[in-house]
Amino acid sequence: MVTLEDVARQAGVSLATASRVLNGSTRQVGADLRARVERAADELGYRANMAAQTLARGASNVIGIVVHDLTDPYFAALADGAMRAAAGEGLLVMVGTTHRDPEQEIAYVATMNAQRVRAVLLAGSRVSDPEVTGRLRRELDRYRASGGRVACVGQDLLGVDTVAPANYEGGAALARSLAGLGHIRFAVLAGPPHLMTARDRCAGFVDAVEELGLPGPRIVHGPFDRDGGYTAAAETGDATCVFAVNDVMAVGALASYRDRGVRVPDDVSVAGFDDIATLRDHVPALTTVRLPLADMGSRALELALASGETPTVDHVQGEVVLRESVRDVR
Repeated sequence: MVTLEDVARQAGVSLATASRVLNGSTRQVGADLRARVERAADELGYRANMAAQTLARGASNVIGIVVHDLTDPYFAALADGAMRAAAGEGLLVMVGTTHRDPEQEIAYVATMNAQRVRAVLLAGSRVSDPEVTGRLRRELDRYRASGGRVACVGQDLLGVDTVAPANYEGGAALARSLAGLGHIRFAVLAGPPHLMTARDRCAGFVDAVEELGLPGPRIVHGPFDRDGGYTAAAETGDATCVFAVNDVMAVGALASYRDRGVRVPDDVSVAGFDDIATLRDHVPALTTVRLPLADMGSRALELALASGETPTVDHVQGEVVLRESVRDVR
């Protein structure tokens, strides 16, 4: 049986381009590319998949959103932004959570492809495993070849439209702000070393501290959640300022210090990353790097519904927000 991949190879175009020509996509393809694909299809005797044509014409009104952990306010805010935008387009939303298992993410994409959803949004960090990333990319390519659309929030590693938070830059900006308040002894609750979001935020912070000529921070790895922050906070040594690479870990650190009678910020300052809404009234209010999470989810949906021939990458800068959890020691 002649496949769409065979046609794309014969025409010398991407799988997505061949799909747009032969499966009835509304997205435009140049006349020369269209002619090459149609000629290759005729030469090989390819017959278009009618089910894929139906999907490409937008008959489905369902969007699939796949997140790492729906109980984490970071992902809840992203999903909420995407769901509100979908409602404005008259679309329904199906949400799946992977519990941070990359294999589950791949399985969700395959399932949503089988269920003919109109678009898939992936929200969450990539992992530093090229084999896993490659298998996810191939699964996404199969889905896109059938007319589906994809966007992700995270690192630009999947060859799809991407909303990419500037994690490294945000970590570096936070380090410079904290050093500007007189802190010189830092610790980083760095999360799992294989998680690229955690790794990038930690690297940005550490590089900025060292560029300022200050001692390198103490690095403590652990789970990327509240309990991980709680446990890691006991290993920060004599640091006067602790950076948790997400707000949820920072919450765990604050609880750990409170349980051990360590005062924040009198004895140690604490900062996080994300600015999740549920922490804005926390006492003491948490210093963090603010990301426009709901807007990021909304933008991902917009990119998925309007994606063109070349993937778009929107880089989103964070904003350092200094609050009461950090003390000025100058």
